[in-house]
Amino acid sequence: MAGLVVWLSGQAVLCAVKPFGKCRRCQGTGEVERFGKPRTCPRCHGHRLRLRLGRRAHNSWRRTYDNGAR
Repeated sequence: MAGLVVWLSGQAVLCAVKPFGKCRRCQGTGEVERFGKPRTCPRCHGHRLRLRLGRRAHNSWRRTYDNGAR
């Protein structure tokens, strides 16, 4: 239980400090190889970054909270 709390707090800090991480599909290169040719990564569209899961959850919660307060 304590390990889970430490992991979650570490993820929260990481998402606040560095909300973007390397794309998992292209490992941050922006390209994947398909049929022997390099192509733009379909997941990150060549931007090489992705929004972290915790940051996505925070943004969704924040958006819901703001819409409920109107």
